[in-house]
Amino acid sequence: MFITSREKAIIELIIKTSGKHTAFSIATFLNVSVRTIQRDLKTIEKILHQFHLQLIRNTKDGLMIEGKNEQIFRLIQHLTGSQPVDQPPQEKKLLLFLNLLQESESFKIQVLANELGVSITTLTGYLDELTEWLRNFNVVINRKRGVGVELKGTEKNKRKALASYFLLYFNEELIESLFLLEKGQSNQNQILYFFQPNRLLDIDHLVNNEVNSRQSRLADSDYIGLVIQIYITMQRVNDGFLIENEIISRDDSDEYRLIMKICSDLEKRFSVRFNEGDLDFLTTILKGSKLQEAVNIPYDSVVLGQMIKNVIQYVSSQLHIDLTNDFSLYQGLLAHMEPSLFRLKQGLKLFNPLTEEIKRKYPVLFLAVKNSVEKEFKEIEEFPDDEIAFIVLHFGSALVLREEEIAIKALVVCPTGIGTSKMLASRLKKEFLEIDSVDIKSIKDVQLQGNLQQYDVILSTVRLPFLNKEYILVNPLLSTEDIAVIRGFLQKNIENLTKNKLYSGTQENSSSKKLRPSLMEVLKEMKDIQTGIEAILQHFRVYRVKDTNDYKQIMQGMLEKARKEKLLTNVENVMDSLIDRERKGGLGIPATGMGLFHCRNRHVHQLIFQIAHLNEPCSVMGMDGQSMQMKSLLLMLAPEELSSREQEIISLLSTSLIENNDAIMMFSSADEAVIRKKMESIFSDYLFTNLIKE
Repeated sequence: MFITSREKAIIELIIKTSGKHTAFSIATFLNVSVRTIQRDLKTIEKILHQFHLQLIRNTKDGLMIEGKNEQIFRLIQHLTGSQPVDQPPQEKKLLLFLNLLQESESFKIQVLANELGVSITTLTGYLDELTEWLRNFNVVINRKRGVGVELKGTEKNKRKALASYFLLYFNEELIESLFLLEKGQSNQNQILYFFQPNRLLDIDHLVNNEVNSRQSRLADSDYIGLVIQIYITMQRVNDGFLIENEIISRDDSDEYRLIMKICSDLEKRFSVRFNEGDLDFLTTILKGSKLQEAVNIPYDSVVLGQMIKNVIQYVSSQLHIDLTNDFSLYQGLLAHMEPSLFRLKQGLKLFNPLTEEIKRKYPVLFLAVKNSVEKEFKEIEEFPDDEIAFIVLHFGSALVLREEEIAIKALVVCPTGIGTSKMLASRLKKEFLEIDSVDIKSIKDVQLQGNLQQYDVILSTVRLPFLNKEYILVNPLLSTEDIAVIRGFLQKNIENLTKNKLYSGTQENSSSKKLRPSLMEVLKEMKDIQTGIEAILQHFRVYRVKDTNDYKQIMQGMLEKARKEKLLTNVENVMDSLIDRERKGGLGIPATGMGLFHCRNRHVHQLIFQIAHLNEPCSVMGMDGQSMQMKSLLLMLAPEELSSREQEIISLLSTSLIENNDAIMMFSSADEAVIRKKMESIFSDYLFTNLIKE
C-alpha cells in the first residue's frame, strides 16, 4: 500500500480529532487547496476500505472514520510502520543535516540537491532555514561560491544540535519506534535515516536498567533525550568524529559512574571505544536532565531551597496572592531548578515548544516569574524564555489548583515534564467539575501498567499507538478546542461513566463543596507531623567539642550516641552514607560557618537534628564548590522512607537555617536554648499555617 505524507497526515488528523475537521479546515491546517484535500480524501477512502473502515463526511460533525476499534488500531499501527512515498520538508532538512554531518569537506550544491531530489532553489531555502536554526548551537553552515557547502562547529555542538533536531521535530516518531521495537513489531531497516533498530533498542534497555532503576527517574522527554544522545555519541565515535581535546576535571559523581557503566556495556556489545570527552559530554547531559518525581528531590539543597522560596515570595507579591506555603510548588520548582541551572551554566539549550503559547496565555505571570528569577539568580547572565516558560507552568499549576471541584477519574499521559503535566491536570479540574481525580503517568508507566480500566477518561499530549483503549490527544496547555472535545466525550459516554458510581447531586449541592480528604487521611497527616516534629525536638542536642576538630571523628561520636539512644543502628553504614553524600558535593553553607551533613538511610529510625560546635574551625568544601571554614557541624538524619509531610518538615528546617541573618546567627551559635526556641517558633508557624488553619 503506497501512501503520501499528506495522506498520512490527513488520516492521523481525522483520527486525533474525530468530527472536528472539515475538508476546508484540513486544507487551511496543511496550507493546501480544498480541491487538493478532496482529491486526497478519495484515495484515503480506498486505503480505509482495506481495513474495513469508512470515511464519513458530515457537514455538521465534520470528517470521521467509522469502524471497529481494533481495525482503527490496526490502521494506526500500519501508519506508524509505513514510509510515505514522498518526504515532508522536515525530513528533507533532516537528510540535508545528516549529509552535512557525515563529511568534513565541502559539498557541491548540485550534488546535495541531487541527493535530496529537490531543485537548487528549494535546497537554498532549506539551507537558509537550517542555518538559522543551527545558530542556536554555535554551528555554522558556510556557503562559498566555487567551493560548496560545509558545516563548521565543535563536535560537542554538532551532537547537541542533531539530538535537539530529532527531539524537536520527530519526538513522537521516536517514542513510537521504541515501543514497536520493544514489542518486536517493527520491520524498519533504519529509523529516521539514522538509527539502527537493534542498537537503539539495546541502548534503551541499558538506560532503563541503569538510570531509571534509581529512586529518582527521569522525565519521559529527558529519558528519550538521553537515549538519543548516547546513540548519536556512539555513532559519531564509530564514524571517526571525536570530541576535541580539552582539559577534563575529575568527575566522581553518581551520574558519571552511571554513564561509564552504560558505555562500558556498549563497548562490550559493539566495536566502539568511548574516550573521557564522550563520558564527560554524556554526564553533562544526564546532570541537566529533569526528574519525573518531584517528591524524590533531596531536601539538602539549602541555598537553592532558600532562593526558590525567595522567588515564590517575589512572584506572590507581584500577583498579590500568597503562594509561600504551597509545598507542592516549592518541591516542583526545586526538582526543576537544579538541572535547569546546571543546563544554563553548561550552555545546554532547552527547547520548549510551548513557549510562545505560554507567553500569550499567561503574559502577566510570565513577566512576574521572569522578574523574580532574574532578581534572585544573578549569577545567570540571561534566563532564556524557554526556561522561564517551564517555571511559569509550575506557578500556573499552583494558581489553577486554588479552585477545584471534582467527580470522574482521569489519567494524564505526558512526557514533557513535571510542570506541564501538573498544569494540564490542574486545568482539567478547573474546567470540568465532574472530574474527580487526575493521575499523572509517564509513557513507561502506562506501558508497564497495561490495565487502565479504573480510568474513565485518558488524555495524552502525544500519540499512544500501543494503547488499546480510547484516549484523547490534547495540547499540553489544554486549548479551547481540546476542552470542547473532552466535553463532547464526557457527554457521549455519560451512561458508562456513571454506571458504577453513586450520583450525589440529590443529596447536597456538591458543586459548591470542595472535596475534603477522608478522616483517616487527615489523621495520618497529623500523626506524621506530630511524630516528625516531636522526634526532632526531643532528640535535639548541641555538643561543644574541644578536644578535636576532625569533623569525621566528631560525626562518628554523634552517631554512636544516637545509637545508644536507639535512634539508629549500624553506625558504620550511616557514616558511609554521610561520607558518600559529602563526596558528591560540598556540604558547607557559604558565608555562615555552618556545614549541613545529612543523609537518608534505612538504619535511621527517626528524624534527627543535632549540632556540634567546634572549638577550632576546620576546612570543608562549601555548596558553592569553594573551600570554607566550618565552626558548627549540623547533623540531619532521616529514615529512607519519608511521608510527604515529613519531607516538608525536613525541607522547612533546612531552608530556615539561612532564612535571614538572625537565623544564621542563632543556628551557628552554641546556645541550645536559643536554637530550640527558634525551632519551636518555626514549627509553631508551620502548624498554624498548614494544619490548624486548614
